Amino acid sequence: MANVLLDVKDLKVAYGAIEALKGINLKVHEGSIVAILGANGAGKTSLLKKISGLIPANEGTVMFNGEDITKVAPEKITHKGIIQSPEGRQIFGDLTVHENLLIGAFTTKKDAIKESLERVYKYFPVLKERNDQVALSLSGGEQQMLAIGRALMGKPKLLILDEPSLGLAPLIVKDIFTIVKELNQEGTTVLIVEQNALQTLKIANYAYVLQVGKMIKEGESSVLIKDPELIEAYLGK
Repeated sequence: MANVLLDVKDLKVAYGAIEALKGINLKVHEGSIVAILGANGAGKTSLLKKISGLIPANEGTVMFNGEDITKVAPEKITHKGIIQSPEGRQIFGDLTVHENLLIGAFTTKKDAIKESLERVYKYFPVLKERNDQVALSLSGGEQQMLAIGRALMGKPKLLILDEPSLGLAPLIVKDIFTIVKELNQEGTTVLIVEQNALQTLKIANYAYVLQVGKMIKEGESSVLIKDPELIEAYLGK
């Protein structure tokens, strides 16, 4: 079995008296796609924020590549190879596509930036076509591609995708998931948070189901996609 790249143990996060995460355990093996499913308010974004170092933990540890990063600053976590494409895209609307991509390359050595750009344009040729356009002029799908492309510019060891299909047309969603699968097949480890459970389980190797701050179910995606409780709660069948 591949190395455990990310290992979250007994993680608790609270906002004042409100417990967002109540002892989370999660593993991501190198070369895999791992999904976190759950409704709004389940704690998915809090978990991703903690993994990226954006909020403190009350208890528990986050290990990455064998190193304890629980208390490491977010910019140092990015340098270690955890790079997130955030919910809502959060692109810089008044900058061009090219400028947005260059911002994502701040951890990349100068002589490797061209190679990273070519890789992004290979996956998202429309971004090359829109290279000099301001990001705000892009469609929703193109903006999502830009957000993922910007994350790829940093050559992530672990690419975190937070709701990449949110607000997109079904055809664009299918394209995004196809590209995520291709990225993984070429060696990128992916942790994806999604409400589109069916599409996510089709591409993921393993999945966790988060409910009100607790992991209530986990397993191989091929098994969970047939789980009656999961089908009723998330898959709409």
